[in-house]
Amino acid sequence: MYERSRIVVLISGRGSNMSALLDSTQVHCVADVVGVVSNQPTAAGLGIAMARSIETAVVNHKDFESRDAFDEALSAALEALRPDLLVLAGFMRILTPAFTARWQGQMLNIHPSLLPAYPGLHTHARALADGVCEHGATVHFVTSELDGGPAILQARVPVRAHDDETTLAARVLEREHEILPLATNWFATGRLRLLGNQAELDRVVLTAPVPYEESTGATT
Repeated sequence: MYERSRIVVLISGRGSNMSALLDSTQVHCVADVVGVVSNQPTAAGLGIAMARSIETAVVNHKDFESRDAFDEALSAALEALRPDLLVLAGFMRILTPAFTARWQGQMLNIHPSLLPAYPGLHTHARALADGVCEHGATVHFVTSELDGGPAILQARVPVRAHDDETTLAARVLEREHEILPLATNWFATGRLRLLGNQAELDRVVLTAPVPYEESTGATT
């Protein structure tokens, strides 16, 4: 029997993926979100978390002269919450190698593209500019390589003829709200881990991310 995992969510904005994760943990009862931390004092997600009686903290990156100093302060704030898992849900900061090494194997990120395609920003615009027929989202372990950690789970959406950034982003976001809680539940129940630089699910190395359509309903 596993103990309930302690999850801390890192956000920079509205917190919609955070909200989806909160809803999932209440339904499936495999983990507890014990804190929400943001680098933006005005992040709307902080208010959502406070309304749900979740501890919040702000580590404003603008208060620090260097990326290293910010990451040190961020780690200190996180350590106070004693997390088993950090979930980056729209956290818009590039983390230093020292930070990623400290939390290696304990960080998941949701990225709005089918990695390794379109790491970084403006993924929807780049996909549309390239004329791809499919786009989507990926949950992956966080490493020192930007959006380059081992991919765990992917959801695909079709790109429609009349899509613009707004319509495509909205359709991808719906899938983000589904796959982030699913991968988090896998971690919380001991099914998912990072071993070296490889993701393992049920002790099987993932040579490719799990397609979401094949995982529907597998939430524990």
